[in-house]
Amino acid sequence: MSTRTSSGTARTALAFALITAAALGLTACSGGEPATAPAGATGAQGAAKGALPTEDVVAAVKKNEAAVKLLPADVRQRGNLTLASSVATPPSSAYLPDGRTVVGVDADFSAAVAKALGLELKREVVGFEAILPALDSGKYDVGTGNFGVTEERRRTIDFVTYINDGQGFAARADSTLKAITDLTQLCGLKVAVNAGTTFERTLEKNKDRCAQAGKPAYEVNVYSEAGAIWMSLQQGRSDVVMNTINGVRYAVTQQRNVKFLNEYRRLDVGFAFKKGTPLAPAFQAAVNGLKADGTYDRILRKWGVTGSGIERSRISPPEIPAPTK
Repeated sequence: MSTRTSSGTARTALAFALITAAALGLTACSGGEPATAPAGATGAQGAAKGALPTEDVVAAVKKNEAAVKLLPADVRQRGNLTLASSVATPPSSAYLPDGRTVVGVDADFSAAVAKALGLELKREVVGFEAILPALDSGKYDVGTGNFGVTEERRRTIDFVTYINDGQGFAARADSTLKAITDLTQLCGLKVAVNAGTTFERTLEKNKDRCAQAGKPAYEVNVYSEAGAIWMSLQQGRSDVVMNTINGVRYAVTQQRNVKFLNEYRRLDVGFAFKKGTPLAPAFQAAVNGLKADGTYDRILRKWGVTGSGIERSRISPPEIPAPTK
């Protein structure tokens, strides 16, 4: 599998520094003891502080001939796929200490599906908010970035699901916040999110709830760099982080002075494609083949996300309904 970046050495180094600082703990701005891993955690979430698992759970994947037959003839002939992938925070995606090698749930599933389809994967690291428009324009064959399946996205994007993740909250350990089951609990607070995400859209869409409840509006602090949301929390510029459930759970095992609040909602997560792609049936068959041969469960265990398993891969399923509060 080849790895290419479009952002240059300086930007890659900056992104790596931000992500590493966030994921490995910003102790200079915090106090107390490191958070402990959830009971029974395995893989990335139960790993030693700062360590990322390096076990190769994809090497044994064999070509899935039934899935290969579903590939378009031109793709079989050229023998490769172009993949646009964002690098955010573990366990979804991260850089190893070399600052170049991309690892995580997304990387393992991408590599496993490519092997099952007998294709070379040509990866390009792309900013999260740029991937879906680039797919729509035909620049890439497929994209990964822990993309949740929403009705808005389904209008222009096709998905092939491989895990179930969603939206969760975290706060500093000294926060009085507990489980956030109603967005009005955020009223008057500053909430950090990454740009172009379902978190940003959820909060912007529901801003009027605070006024309806007679409370001051919450402030949405949007950051382009993946690790910046955690820096803003640790430095007191934000009161709450809204991020992926798996990302929040991982972060609280690696950072001091941070606590997991709760899961707010679940979303199916999938490979993203241009609408009408002929690649979807082959990807779906490949993911379901990984479930049958045990690779699927090995990837989930490696990254400590067994709670995100799905029964079967689906093509662009309906969005899982959001909470009404």
